[in-house]
Amino acid sequence: MRLEEEEQPETMSQCSVGGLQQQQKVVVVGYALTSKKTKSFLQPKFEGLARNKGILFVAIDQNRPLSDQGPFDIVLHKLTGKEWRQILEDYRQTHPEVTVLDPPDAIQRLRNRQSMLQCVADMNLSNSYGKVGVPRQLVIKKDASSIPDAVNKAGLILPLVAKPLVADGSAKSHELSLAYDQYSLQKLEPPLVLQEFVNHGGVLFKVYIVGEAIKVVRRFSLPDVTKRELSKIKGVFRFPRVSCAAASADDADLDPSVAELPPRPLLERLAKELRRRLGLRLFNLDIIREHGTRDHFYVIDINYFPGYGKMPGYEHIFTDFLLSLVQSHTRNDRARNFLKA
Repeated sequence: MRLEEEEQPETMSQCSVGGLQQQQKVVVVGYALTSKKTKSFLQPKFEGLARNKGILFVAIDQNRPLSDQGPFDIVLHKLTGKEWRQILEDYRQTHPEVTVLDPPDAIQRLRNRQSMLQCVADMNLSNSYGKVGVPRQLVIKKDASSIPDAVNKAGLILPLVAKPLVADGSAKSHELSLAYDQYSLQKLEPPLVLQEFVNHGGVLFKVYIVGEAIKVVRRFSLPDVTKRELSKIKGVFRFPRVSCAAASADDADLDPSVAELPPRPLLERLAKELRRRLGLRLFNLDIIREHGTRDHFYVIDINYFPGYGKMPGYEHIFTDFLLSLVQSHTRNDRARNFLKA
């Protein structure tokens, strides 16, 4: 639960927050992030724009009771651990006037790749703009030697993408392996999720969601696998994090059938449904288009509070979102007071 001393970000003193709020209408956002997340998210340009819009970011002190800090309008967090989750849940109950982004119990669903994509699978989203599903997958919790039999029984088709079962934001949780043959499956390390590999032109779409705002960027991904390659190549090939800022495909000279973004109306419906089903407002989707089709898409990963610092224009999108939360909360409070009167 404690941050190391060198990880404590510089911030204004807590005692000055209340005084500043009284002097002028300021939206105070308390944040509990790792030092790495703080650096990538709270970039100087973003903080400067936020200040100009009346938004102040204040670091939450992990060594003091949360209720003794603030007052906050919004609490922004991405820390793990049962103790921290309980602290936040208690805080939400005792401070209903504060917006917590996002409810810790809702976030937990995205920390397990077994449950992560279930919402999308249950939706079976299909309309005139296309169809969205998830690759067939299998969870292996232990005993690597049993994987080939389990894959046969499930009817999964090689090659298979292997991903760690736990998605906790660490570098290891983003490592992928691609298994080309049955024998090599025994070399994998459970607990993991096996997904059927879908050829997608080597490009995936990162769909960033900030409240009701949606931003899509292209990223290079794993290349397609031909039947000829599958018959000749054996073994397991490991990849570090596939989708990263350096792998941007937005300016690449791509085949239009591969580069075309998913239809906006399809993404809007998908995002709206996932916000409702997941109970989250800050997440992104990794989406691929099945190669050779124009309108058949798969969601292959969902991440909570992703690297928004890599999202073009995130400064304006995120500050507008924070302001809208406070305005919405104010309207709801007025409505409740009116009904009581």
